[in-house]
Amino acid sequence: MKGMHEKVIDRFGGERTGGHGGLEILRAIGPGLLVTVGFIDPGNWASNMAAGSQYGYALLWVVTLSTVMLIVLQHNAAHLGIVTGHCLAESATANLPRWLSRVVLATAVAASVATVMAEVLGGAIALQMLTGLPIIPGCVLTAVASLAMLLTGSYQRIERWIIGFVSLIGLSFLLEVTMVQVDWPAAAVGWVTPNVPTGSLPIILSVLGAVVMPHNLFLHSEIIQSSHYEEQGTEIIERRLKDELFDTMFSMVVGWAINSAMVLLAAATFFQNGIVIDDLAQAAEVLTPLVGPAASVIFALALLLAGLSSSVTAGMAAGTITAGMFGEEYDIHDRHSSVGVVATFVVAVGVVLFVQDSFAGLVWSQALLSIQLPITIFLQIWLTSSKRVMGTYANGPALKAVLVVIGVIVTALNVWLLVSGS
Repeated sequence: MKGMHEKVIDRFGGERTGGHGGLEILRAIGPGLLVTVGFIDPGNWASNMAAGSQYGYALLWVVTLSTVMLIVLQHNAAHLGIVTGHCLAESATANLPRWLSRVVLATAVAASVATVMAEVLGGAIALQMLTGLPIIPGCVLTAVASLAMLLTGSYQRIERWIIGFVSLIGLSFLLEVTMVQVDWPAAAVGWVTPNVPTGSLPIILSVLGAVVMPHNLFLHSEIIQSSHYEEQGTEIIERRLKDELFDTMFSMVVGWAINSAMVLLAAATFFQNGIVIDDLAQAAEVLTPLVGPAASVIFALALLLAGLSSSVTAGMAAGTITAGMFGEEYDIHDRHSSVGVVATFVVAVGVVLFVQDSFAGLVWSQALLSIQLPITIFLQIWLTSSKRVMGTYANGPALKAVLVVIGVIVTALNVWLLVSGS
């Protein structure tokens, strides 16, 4: 097998340059855990806090449905990478007409921009809580720090520390659920009973977009394929498919628990008292029973690190997509990856200039991810169901039907939002 850092020509004419600039560390911790860490990003916090504080336990079903969707989609994206040795972006370039692949991947880049915008905005809110720094300079500072980590490779040295700290905060949400008065019968009903209260559709889509993030599907397939299991024989492919399914299921269940805990805390702490969360600084109060007066500082530090960590992975996803447009793997030292990364951050910070309400901006950024999601889902279905692309590993009728149902549900919710004007 070719060396990880060696440039080679892949089967459809692009240079294989992957393996540089941070992917190694993500492979080492497990691709599923990468997605789980994404559950603790600023946009996710805002969506879950809004859901719980405004609608109590009524929207917990969205967390359940999103998690089930995510398990199927993430495993299917990894399936593509393991079997073909190409990520979603590379496969789109190789198998779609050029004009169509460009349009589809451009929407995926736009989703990455929305994600990075949310992450740097969350980091800026954290800096404002800690130092009083205004939002715009805070966004610029967060973006510059994230870019520096990506472009210099220093992110690899601190990623484990960031993941460890942010994961600890996620676990603290789980622990605090035992310290507040949760209405468990209402929560049990909320987890399994679809309910769309008046005016809740934007929040539903924001929670959905915060869990099933399009850029993570692209990044997951990139991380998986960069090991090139397809070159190691059928036995290795079969074993890796089984291992990856376990990794995805375990990680997604952890993510479901953390997401649910955020909604439960907001419902028990704010909804029960008639308080609607419209500011992440206000949401820091949920940690007070656990850590006391230092809650706002700890919350802000966790929010800052979550913003940095998630903006870096979203930037990697953007680089993955732009590299895939040219039939290449992600390599931060290659211009097709680096230009995509830098452009994504520049545009994201530019968008923040037009955001008047930071909290609403976070929530709507996640809803925008949900609007793009059907495009990524149906691209993935077409690729992984094609025997020309996947050979004997193409999706069977049952899996294809499940994937189509997921795509239809997400599309229907988006159409409903646009038609209703909620």
